[in-house]
Amino acid sequence: MYRPRTTTPALVAALTTLVVLSSSLLGGNPAAASAGSESADQPADSVLVTGTGEVFGEPDMLTANLAVETNASTVDEALNRANTAAIRMRDALVRAGLTRADLQTSNVDVSPQRDDEGRITGYTVSEGLTATIRNLPQAGEFISEAIAAGGDAARLNGVWLAIEDDTALLTEARKKAFADARAKAEQYAREANRQLARVIKVSEATPGDAGSGGQDLRTGADSPVPIEPGRQRLAVTVTVEWALRPASVRHSLHREA
Repeated sequence: MYRPRTTTPALVAALTTLVVLSSSLLGGNPAAASAGSESADQPADSVLVTGTGEVFGEPDMLTANLAVETNASTVDEALNRANTAAIRMRDALVRAGLTRADLQTSNVDVSPQRDDEGRITGYTVSEGLTATIRNLPQAGEFISEAIAAGGDAARLNGVWLAIEDDTALLTEARKKAFADARAKAEQYAREANRQLARVIKVSEATPGDAGSGGQDLRTGADSPVPIEPGRQRLAVTVTVEWALRPASVRHSLHREA
């Protein structure tokens, strides 16, 4: 005798779930499908801005790019003259109070001199000496004494002023840079009728300050090089990306209308 099949409650629940899921994927519930896809696959809307912060401090350190340069008919003679002048220059700086750690040989170069026909007529030797001077009030005097010790072979190719410990100043510059970036991001968010959410990424660029340059100089100990420390500018540039909070439904409907 034929008996109709009975659909169990468990089977009904399974079929109902399948229908709802199919309806969602085929457009029956676009809001739910869109939300799931955006959170899983699409990056959140964001705003990317760059902020700059700058501070000023008084330099407390000077780096002098000293050198000697000699010419002679032979390499040995030119090298011996350069070595003698460089040692005298170094010893003058040590007597002035600089330590060996503050002195560093920067370069040694031997090059031939040639006439119009390309024949070698002599040799030029140059030796560089970088000196770090932390006693700024006497820096000019130290430089002049070193040049006097080197004689006519002495050269001063440049000086650079710096702040030895700039940690606190850079910390303040970073705060200003981030605040500048946030102010810009908030402005853009307001223009777009959105709000800032979390920070996605931060990157920093700290440009170096070239300081003050110099040129070749010959002077005596009776004429100290004038040194004016002035102010040192330290700047930090930071690029920050903020996520934007989703636009409200009410605002979206208002814009569509």
